[in-house]
Formats: sequence, C-alpha cells, structure tokens
Amino acid sequence: MKYFIISGEASGDVHAGNLITAMKKTVPDSQFQGWGGDRMEKAGCKILKHYKELAFMGFWEVFTHLPTILDNFKTCISQIEWFKPDAIILVDYPGFNLRIAKYAHQHGITVYYYISPQVWAWKKGRVKNIKKHVDEMLVILPFEEAFYQQYDYPVHYVGNPLLDEIQTFDRESDEVKNFRKIHGLDNRPIIAILPGSRKQEVKTMLPTMVKMKPLFPDYQFVISAVKWQSRTLYTDITTDIPLVDGGIYPLLMNARTAIVTSGTASLEASLMNVPQIVCYKGNPISYFIARHLVKGINYISLSNLILNKQIFNELIQYNFNEKRLQEELDRILHNQEVMNQMEDDYRKLREILGNGGASEKAAEKIGAHKALNSMPLFNFRNDS
Repeated sequence: MKYFIISGEASGDVHAGNLITAMKKTVPDSQFQGWGGDRMEKAGCKILKHYKELAFMGFWEVFTHLPTILDNFKTCISQIEWFKPDAIILVDYPGFNLRIAKYAHQHGITVYYYISPQVWAWKKGRVKNIKKHVDEMLVILPFEEAFYQQYDYPVHYVGNPLLDEIQTFDRESDEVKNFRKIHGLDNRPIIAILPGSRKQEVKTMLPTMVKMKPLFPDYQFVISAVKWQSRTLYTDITTDIPLVDGGIYPLLMNARTAIVTSGTASLEASLMNVPQIVCYKGNPISYFIARHLVKGINYISLSNLILNKQIFNELIQYNFNEKRLQEELDRILHNQEVMNQMEDDYRKLREILGNGGASEKAAEKIGAHKALNSMPLFNFRNDS
C-alpha cells in the first residue's frame, strides 16, 4: 500500500510520525512519501518538502505569501501524480490540505484526514466540503464527534496523540534529572518560556515574554528554542536568558510555571501538570478578520475549550502586554489556591481525554479500509 501524507507544521510532524510507525505494524507492506519533517522521516517516510518551508500563519501572512503557496500546491500535485498513492493521509494544516482533499477526491483517491481542521471555531461552511471530499475523518478532541453529528457526518474520535507522547516520555532520563546541571542553571525555580515554533510567532511573542525576567529575580527563566530555527532568531531578542532546544518536555518537567504561546504546547503543559499563562498576538489585520469569523467560541487554548471553562487566563492581542503578563504571572506564582484549582482542572482534563493509543486506533481505521484504497486511481468522478 502506498500512502502520500502531508503535515505542514511541527506538531503535525510528531503525530504523523507516530501514525506512520503504527501504520507499518497494521499494514506491513505500506510505503510513505509526503510533506513533513524529521519525525516522519525517522518513521520511514520519504520527505519531499520540509514543513519549515510551509509555516505561514494568519490571513495577512497567507495573502502576502500566496504565490509561494500556489507554487507549493502545484508541486504537491505533481508529486502525488508521480507517486500514484493508494490513499492520501492529511494531518491538520487545513488551508492547504483541504485543497489537496478536493483534488484527490476528483481523481478517485481515498482521503483520510487525521486531526480535524478547527471548523467548530470558524469556517463551519468547510464541513460541506469535508463531507464531500474526505472519506474518513479521525478526530483527536472529544467534542468534535458531536460537532460533526450536527452535519450528519460520522467521524471517529481516536483519542489525543499527545497522551501517548507524554506517557512514553522517559521522566527518569538524564536530561530530566540533571536538567539544571546540563544547562548551567542554579537552584531557583524555573519559569519556562515557550514562544512557539514559527519564526513570526517568536518575533511577536518573545520580546514581551522576556521582559518578565527583571521583574521576578527570585526565579530563573529558560526559553524553549526550536532546533530548526536559527539561534539568532532568539539571541537578537535576548542574550541573557538560557536557550534549550532539546524539546519542551525536560524543561516542563523542571518548571514551576510556563508562559506559553497558544498552540499544542499549551495542551502539553496541561497534561504535564504545569501551571501556565497562554498568550497570543498576531498581525492586526489577521486578528481583526479572525475575531469577526470566530463564532460561539469563548477560548483559544485547547485545555480551556475541552473543559469549557477558564482553567488559566488567556492574554490575547492587546491584552498581551508587559503589565498584564506581570499581573498574571504574579497571581499564579503567589496564590496556592490558584495553583490547586489549576491542578484539579488538569486532572479532569486527563480523564476526559482518555487513555491514549490514538496512533494505533487511527492506523487500525485506515488499515481497515484496504478495499477502498484499492479503487482505480486518477479516474474523474462525476460529482466533482
């Protein structure tokens, strides 16, 4: 079986890599080519384009990079036609992947979508196209099944793959136990700074985050850097806060609290029981558009969304400033009641998400559809 798989960012690369590993057990003769990153390549996928070339975020940013995005789409189509896969597996990255889904459907290629676009937050009109172009949707948030049921589109909740990542993480490793020694840190409590993985996120978020250092001298701050970004991306902003690029888990295991750019890292911090402040600031034009498109959603972070309550505060756009960040950090660090309530909510969150095994469950669902995968390739359908 030949699968073309597409992931457009770091978190998707991790989940896609784990899915490929599980697929190779479920479908031993499977072959993988596609777009992604190091985790997918390590799992046995031939990477044709790395996700670091694809990380455009926000309406304005996408608009300004539109020629590059269109060229990427044409390149991807050419690669699919050359590889002639039995099926395509799309991992999140909706702006690009939903266009690929339409193309694949028109050409008779089975489409699996792992990790749903956040259509429950905005662009609910996309559900119509998802129903038409995606043969099997595998979701990782428990409320997504009920959302899609409203549109008479059955999807499958396979669990959240972050649970597997965290459960298999070696908490007794030298990197965790000797974290301070390895990185030259003292005995003060650690505040983790997680500014995001995209270049524009770091440039936007980190300057405000690092302003907390002189305000909290009894704590030491540590920045989680991304290996594939240049070190100068961070050092151009600050040179007196240590950078750690070995992944966020060893840092979170040693952190008293965390300042996190909204995204996957926030849910990871929740599952690792780390008190946090979630922050987000984007291009003003992109924010204005998003604010008017999002309907019926009270939060931006997954933990708050899943519990449908404010576990921790979210400092968004104009509320993300030095004064508000200092107030919130002070509230968390010096109020044990706040800490205790957050830990209790984290416990409920883990209960709702279940026991893990998302990659294996997703692989079983995809592997069970070999008959669909065997349909003739590149035959135009009449309902396109």
